[in-house]
Amino acid sequence: MRGASYDVAIVGLGIMGSAAAWHLSRRGYRVLGLDAYHRGHDRGSSHGRTRIIRQAYYESPDYVPLVRRSYDLWHALEQESGKALLTVTGGIYLGRPEAELVAGALASARRHGIPHEELDATQVRQRFPAFRIPDDFVGLYEPGAGLLDAEACLAALLDIAAARGAELRHREPVRRWRVDGDGVVLETDRERYRANRLVLAAGSWIGQLLADLRLPLEIWRILHVHFEPERDDLFVAGRYPFALWEIPEGIYSAFPALPGQGVKFGRHDTGEVCTPETARREVRPEEVESLRAMLNRFLPGAGGRVLWTLTCLYTMTPDHHFVIDRHPRYPHVVHASACSGHGFKIATVVGEILADLATEGTTPHRIEFLSAARFWPDEAGEGSRP
Repeated sequence: MRGASYDVAIVGLGIMGSAAAWHLSRRGYRVLGLDAYHRGHDRGSSHGRTRIIRQAYYESPDYVPLVRRSYDLWHALEQESGKALLTVTGGIYLGRPEAELVAGALASARRHGIPHEELDATQVRQRFPAFRIPDDFVGLYEPGAGLLDAEACLAALLDIAAARGAELRHREPVRRWRVDGDGVVLETDRERYRANRLVLAAGSWIGQLLADLRLPLEIWRILHVHFEPERDDLFVAGRYPFALWEIPEGIYSAFPALPGQGVKFGRHDTGEVCTPETARREVRPEEVESLRAMLNRFLPGAGGRVLWTLTCLYTMTPDHHFVIDRHPRYPHVVHASACSGHGFKIATVVGEILADLATEGTTPHRIEFLSAARFWPDEAGEGSRP
């Protein structure tokens, strides 16, 4: 077994674990990162070309300070890596005024002073001619929203962490971990490792690594399709923002057409329940046709030839919020997962929080609403843990 040569070990090198490695290596800690699959793999939740970043957070205004910090950190990563990672395209949230998506985004925008415009259906169609929306729809337009280059973001985090001395090992799944005195021991098929602190950021595998906590998690298979639009000029970034819309059938997202990528489209609010091992990776023709019909219903001509399909995993909690916390019995073990399908955009600040918790035991960021204790309320309504 290797000696106690690591300050912090990280299990999972998707976007959250890689961000933690970036922060910890910046602070001079000896870091070990382990991942079960090859670098940039497509088995989890961090692959693909693009992700949305937005501040008008319909899920809860409590996320807005975290998103704001993430913008600063993405820009810092751009400067450090020399890569362009974030493209401002604007974003629009569409639906009836009472829809959770629209009302929630508006509440966050007003509470935190996020620049935005409130548009009626006629104004939406005038501003963005690509849209065909009902007359009773409204739109909230956020000019500062945009897209992250997901693959480039992950690569930048890993490259910089490794350049600073982090030891990052792919294709080496952690079979088990245990507390050993003031540290931890991790076992893989190749080695046993020791570290003083442990960060668990294993995405949809987190429930297996934290089985003792009985976290109420559900894994969804999510499908996105990249369509080649019939008219590039209507859907290109600059003329068309990313869009989220809510209708009785669900919540959908459509990205502007980017070079070589077409229009990325998918449903956000539900998915086929699975496990990481049983997730269905093949895509049925009827799934594609259902998405194409919905896309062309609101953006006529956007759903042309299929360029490629993409499946990923959402790790969902009952309230659809994250879980970021320290282990209730082992405070030197911290974890972040169950990002419920909206975590990529704030990975840089989650990495910062994980680094704080692992090394200092606390963080200045307000994350109480993301504590795992909310799943174990006691009779006093405060929270008790296994």
